[in-house]
Amino acid sequence: MAEQTKLTETKTKKRRSNAEEMAKKQREISVAEFFEKNRHLLGFDNKRKALLTTIKEAVDNSLDACEEAGILPEINVEIIDLSGKQDAQSEKFRIIIEDNGPGIIKQQVPKIFAKLLYGSKFHSMKQSRGQQGIGISAAALYGQLTTGKPVRIISKTSANKPAHYYELHINTTNNKPEIVKEDIKEWKKDHGTKVEIDMEGSYQKGGQSVDEYLIETAVVNPHVTITYTNPKAEQRIFPRATDQLPIEPKEIKPHPYGVELGILIKMLKTTSAKTLQQFFTTEFSRVGPSVAKEICEKASIVPKAKPTQIDRAHAEKLFNAIKEVKIMNPPTNCLSPIGAELLEKGLKKEINAEFYCSASRPPSVYRGNPFIMEAAIAYGGELPGDKQVTIMRFANRVPLLYQQSACSTTKSIAQTNWRSYGLSQSQNSIPVGPVAIVIHMASVWVPFTSEAKEALAHYPEMIKELKLALQECGRKLGSYVNKKKRVGAELKKRSYIDKYIPHVADALKELLSLKDGEKEKIETQLRDMLEEKRGEVEDLKFDPTKNTEYDEEMAKIKKIVEEEHEEKENGKEE
Repeated sequence: MAEQTKLTETKTKKRRSNAEEMAKKQREISVAEFFEKNRHLLGFDNKRKALLTTIKEAVDNSLDACEEAGILPEINVEIIDLSGKQDAQSEKFRIIIEDNGPGIIKQQVPKIFAKLLYGSKFHSMKQSRGQQGIGISAAALYGQLTTGKPVRIISKTSANKPAHYYELHINTTNNKPEIVKEDIKEWKKDHGTKVEIDMEGSYQKGGQSVDEYLIETAVVNPHVTITYTNPKAEQRIFPRATDQLPIEPKEIKPHPYGVELGILIKMLKTTSAKTLQQFFTTEFSRVGPSVAKEICEKASIVPKAKPTQIDRAHAEKLFNAIKEVKIMNPPTNCLSPIGAELLEKGLKKEINAEFYCSASRPPSVYRGNPFIMEAAIAYGGELPGDKQVTIMRFANRVPLLYQQSACSTTKSIAQTNWRSYGLSQSQNSIPVGPVAIVIHMASVWVPFTSEAKEALAHYPEMIKELKLALQECGRKLGSYVNKKKRVGAELKKRSYIDKYIPHVADALKELLSLKDGEKEKIETQLRDMLEEKRGEVEDLKFDPTKNTEYDEEMAKIKKIVEEEHEEKENGKEE
């Protein structure tokens, strides 16, 4: 028994590690190394989605760069099948994205394309497509993982400067770029950037495809021209619908309502302001001297106190005092909404329908971040009437093609009563009908549910504003659908009356002994009376329980018969 216990203790000791041995195994994890193993978090969880995500990130960067430089974007998107099969079995593709943007200076090219979490948008409080500085470098990382080939970039900043060419790898251990090749090349463009990435992928048309992404991009970016060539060498051009660039958003400072306690403590420690009052007026938007003084008074702290000497307890008092003080909403010049008119114009350009309407809500705020909700509806035409409505979701002019059911926009659509607007809908579900619904959120910081940026979080303020935008469009849609039904009913009744006109004329001919020419005259007069109503079709208010229009027509027919009979009698007397 003693020997068995001793053997068990020996085995237990061999299985366990002490603190020193465990410490040797611990090391810092590079962000590139993390996403190398967790690429699904960035939207590279399958080959079809990886192809779409790569193109999406490159096109978003091109659009942002062109708009920031005040250039009307012209983007070429090309997918080349490297296997030569040109069918669904192909797995190796070359993605080429070329733009006419301002270009990138030589020193920044390696960092932008081969270093994760490197960019200019993360700390900027203004609307932009990119936020994390991780998109295009993640696409380069995926290409490197699946093919082992470097990402290739050529960029030129002006006509009198050379074009710089790079081939780059990402060192995932330290998240730093490795230059495989560097050169200067001849390039006919005056300025712009061209990116080539070889990668594994899967190309298919239909929903959640590259083709669908580019169509939707053209809808919410009516100022862009896109030339697209798919792996089958089929080319399609999406022409711009306007020469008007989007409104340039201005950078703003954070709003006090959107700052959490930890961030406030950090800002207090790093500020260059000399007093607490100065700290609030210089580090935040919409905070003047009187508001700053009120915050300090409610927190029972002297306004002249040094911010760097504020401890955690006093910082918490300031944080609670901010909630009690009434502060103006943040400025909205940091946003660049599409606008109802251009949103409708973009929708008309890409979707063939019979009716369009749009709405753009006034600016609102969530967590101190200003945002604008916009919506548009296309009805009829080529849209299928026996399926659920088509939903097109956008955030800062970027299409969201995946995780539709997890998105707050889908929840808002399902919770809207579409039956009152003429559509078929089960309780709390997506309506059915020949409709396409476009939803766009413009914000300085879009609350995505994941790093892949595929769905919007469920903030009550956002859902409320979106419902109001949908209801505004729904009322316009309902008015059109109901008018269409009334017109259809009126035309149907008109056809009934028209059908019996020849019979009425025959009866009159026999009763009054009329000639053939007089019979034709009566038919013509009766049809003229029907034509008089055609101009009033738009204003008809048809009640299916009352045949008021039919009664009116019969009264007119009766009057004609009486007049004809009276003329006949007068002729006999003469």
